[in-house]
Amino acid sequence: MSTPDESPRSQHQPIAKTVPIAQAVEPFVLAIDIGSGSTRGSLYDGYARPVKKRIFKAEHVFTELADGTAEIDADRVVDEVDQIITQLVDGLDPGTIEAVVMDTFASSLVCVDTNGRALTPCITYADGRSAKHLAVLRKRLDETEVHQRIGARLHTSYHPPRMLWLREEFPGIWARTEKFVSLGEYIYARLAGVEGAATSTMAWAGILNRHTLDLDEELLEEMALTRDRFAGIVDPEDPITDVSPEVARRWPALAGAAWFPAIPDGLASNLGVGADTPNVAAMSAATSGAMRVIVPGTPKILPSGLWAYSVSKDASIVGGALNDVGRVMLWLERTFAPATAEEIDRTLRAKPKDGTPLVLPFFTGERATGWAGDARAVFTNVSSASTNLDFWRGAGEGIAVSYARVFEQLQLVNPQMRRVVASGGVTQRYGGVMDIVAQALGFPVQVVDVKRVTMRGAAVLALRSINPDQQIARIPETGLTFPEPAQHSYYNALRRRFEDVYNEVIA
Repeated sequence: MSTPDESPRSQHQPIAKTVPIAQAVEPFVLAIDIGSGSTRGSLYDGYARPVKKRIFKAEHVFTELADGTAEIDADRVVDEVDQIITQLVDGLDPGTIEAVVMDTFASSLVCVDTNGRALTPCITYADGRSAKHLAVLRKRLDETEVHQRIGARLHTSYHPPRMLWLREEFPGIWARTEKFVSLGEYIYARLAGVEGAATSTMAWAGILNRHTLDLDEELLEEMALTRDRFAGIVDPEDPITDVSPEVARRWPALAGAAWFPAIPDGLASNLGVGADTPNVAAMSAATSGAMRVIVPGTPKILPSGLWAYSVSKDASIVGGALNDVGRVMLWLERTFAPATAEEIDRTLRAKPKDGTPLVLPFFTGERATGWAGDARAVFTNVSSASTNLDFWRGAGEGIAVSYARVFEQLQLVNPQMRRVVASGGVTQRYGGVMDIVAQALGFPVQVVDVKRVTMRGAAVLALRSINPDQQIARIPETGLTFPEPAQHSYYNALRRRFEDVYNEVIA
């Protein structure tokens, strides 16, 4: 078990828990989090504590089809954010809120016309329809060179193959498109007349040169686009003050508020769990998942399976992402393996056993570490004796091995790591998965006891800019899940089997 931080400084820090508005301290920040399954909003006080009864949510789902489609109506999300802001500021005095900040699922794309209206749905990170155009790019470009320059591989999650796909499949839309924006940019422009893309947003789109911190010239040429088709780049810590006067008229509580450029949820998640130094890695486990660490500057050389996104002019976030974590669990529940919560938890926390189905959990394609955008899930070692719970166990092991593949390469880049901090809906609803992950990593895993970490991280980013001398509320210490030496040989063998099937079927 871990021990609480008993330093004098920590004793004077409030705990990161919800407080009534009467006990909240200024300045106030309005934070929005747009995830794969919902839009959330909350008011945070100067310690980055959520304010009671100022937390709202609107659920949504991606449209996902067998052809690789994974999209969402951008205007629907605008409406969700509009309604949530209206609820959050209801009854507050003019000028109460000093900052607005947003995080969204990363690597999104919306084509907009000359009036700033969406011509397409929001194309998400999980969309795989550009797979054949990805293959063309991989033949045309030196992918290793692109990876080292951009910090991201050529992949369907990123803009370059998407742009080729859009131009070929939808020439009418391509001709009418004035700007190519992320979902966060689109929402800000529609609601507040705010323009500008965070450094991290452009990096997560796979088009930012991590050495020059501007859009990459070679990729712009491949996409047949010029720099002016994208927004100007803004460091995440630099608020945008050029806001439509309509904001203060509609929402007086936001009069004079600074609007921080929307950032990817990966960066927000690290900040939300306190993983903002090189010795702490953040592992997120929600609909999708990732493992990331923030480092100064940018690494000189990257392992082939990882990305390094510039998050500001001074720092990068290094890691790898998994398209399918909670999505796998939802699929099992909705299809052929329904089970009670107690049965699932007991199965995931049990000792491993031979005969468990081997699962490669690539339902919407693979990102880290092989970057096979058109990959699909594989189930092997299935027999007539396999039960619905065996599939749950196999899925948990497949997800854990996927994290382990990322972690192995992350250790090569950053041997300073001392802790892995886990958060996200899967850690709460399927806590037994973290037991399996610790065994597969061979490294202790700590699940943080704090809700809505990505939204909290966005608030932390804003507060560090507008009130840098204020301490941030501390996250309560939680216990560690340690790997068991007796299970080491099982997970080594599982990893070998996983790689053998991967190389035969996916690679």
